[in-house]
Amino acid sequence: MTPAPDHTPGDVARPGQRLFEGQSAVVAWHGCWAAAVVVATIAALWLDRLSGPAAFGALAMIAPGLGGLALLNRDGPGERSLVLMGWTLATLASQVLSGGLSGALVGFAIMPFVAGLAVGGPRHGVRLAQAGAGGSAVAVAAGQLSAWWIGPPEPRDITAALFALLAAGAAVLAVRLSWRVREQVLVQAEREARRVRAFLDALPGLTLVMEPTGRIVADYGTPPPALDLAALRAQGLIAAIHAPDRPAVLSAIDAALAGQEGRVRFAPRQALDRRVSLAIRRIGDAHAAPLVVAQALDATREFAVEVGLEAARAEAEARDTGKTRFLANMSHELRTPLNAVIGFSDAMRQRLFGPLPVRYADYADSIHQAGGHLLELIGDVLDVAKIEAERYELSREVFDARDAVSAAVALVRVTASDKGVILNSLLPDDALMVDADRRALKQITLNLLSNAIKFTPSGGSVTLTLETIGPYLELVVADTGVGIAKKDLKRLGRPFEQAGASDQKAQGTGLGLSLVRALSELHGGRMSLDSTLGEGTAVTVRMPVARAERPAPPEGGAEIVPLNAG
Repeated sequence: MTPAPDHTPGDVARPGQRLFEGQSAVVAWHGCWAAAVVVATIAALWLDRLSGPAAFGALAMIAPGLGGLALLNRDGPGERSLVLMGWTLATLASQVLSGGLSGALVGFAIMPFVAGLAVGGPRHGVRLAQAGAGGSAVAVAAGQLSAWWIGPPEPRDITAALFALLAAGAAVLAVRLSWRVREQVLVQAEREARRVRAFLDALPGLTLVMEPTGRIVADYGTPPPALDLAALRAQGLIAAIHAPDRPAVLSAIDAALAGQEGRVRFAPRQALDRRVSLAIRRIGDAHAAPLVVAQALDATREFAVEVGLEAARAEAEARDTGKTRFLANMSHELRTPLNAVIGFSDAMRQRLFGPLPVRYADYADSIHQAGGHLLELIGDVLDVAKIEAERYELSREVFDARDAVSAAVALVRVTASDKGVILNSLLPDDALMVDADRRALKQITLNLLSNAIKFTPSGGSVTLTLETIGPYLELVVADTGVGIAKKDLKRLGRPFEQAGASDQKAQGTGLGLSLVRALSELHGGRMSLDSTLGEGTAVTVRMPVARAERPAPPEGGAEIVPLNAG
């Protein structure tokens, strides 16, 4: 596979395209040279002004002209270097065969240099001209050695002048050809620059080419309304930015210089109510002077939307905080009279002040039961409100977790028995010491057991398991109740969220699992639900509150502390 040639437009033809005029001229120059050498050599031979080895030297100069015709098919730095090498070898042969500077072909000595000018093009002209000059010097030196070894040739003044005139004409044409190719490249470059500028001007916003200091090197497109293009050109970008935003813009420029994309938004110094966004990238290689290109777009609309969203969010948070405080205050105010209702109804149920008619006794039982349920609901609402208002404080202590869990089991065992639900509690024989809030752990257990019993039909079972796994205390309550649909699992655990049919929702308030989740998270733990509709539910609470108890030291001896003890 041939590598792509390193050339410029106007210097060389590309595959599948029409020949550029510069390449065509180089090929024509070679063809004219070959024809001129043939005519001059025949004329010299016919006039008997050229004979012997010098005639063969003149014929040798036809070869590089014919070799240059190969540029019609393939072209590139490698091919042009080969053509120049052919010129050098042919000139070397002509000088050796003609006797060097005193021979008839002395004018041909400059042809490698002339050929370097002709074939070099705008990008390689200097290098090939230097190589051609070296080839001319080698040819002259070889001709002089030949004259010294063989002897000087017979003087041929007219022939030497003829071939010198031919070489001079070729040199003039080569210089004109070189300048013409350079003009074509400049025209092509200017046309390309206009095309690139038209493309950049059509882009949205303003495109800036800048130095790292913010000085504008070039600008394209239309600036955002908040930026004055004349001021940017005169003072640079940094001067047009609101002072507090300048460090962020400079950091974005540093990120672009490091090879990353810098993105930043700033307020213009002359219009603080507007915003401009910048996307910055480095251009050029690491060895060139550092420059960055930045696209500036008007970001005022996006900024206004964000400000509006932030204000709406703040308002929503304020309303939510107010709602939480209202619930907390109302729950507290309702507890006092409700406790009195429960107390008086309990006194009536127990007939502390004498007997009651049967109907009034039933009313007292209903009032006591409803009041107890309402007090429980208000307590849950108050706890949820405190947690949401971040006013709930844990009262942590070290205790045996089995005590709090067993107390909760005892509270619901009668309810489970009355409903016909089998209640199992699997507690370990050894103490489970934890550093937690005793009331919160009891509340978690009570809520989970109450929920499980409430939604488990008669004949079903509820099983509580308590154990420690490393630093975690794990409490699992599993039942064989109605279960929860998969679509409802993600909602449960938020306040007042319930699942199931309307008759099932009527049995609760949706606060139980919310309290369990909140109290678990306050301890640094989490709650997870696993349920199958129609088969049952398992709720797992895992909290990092377990404490490893050290064994008591032996009598009369020192305590043995394990190496990995915390």
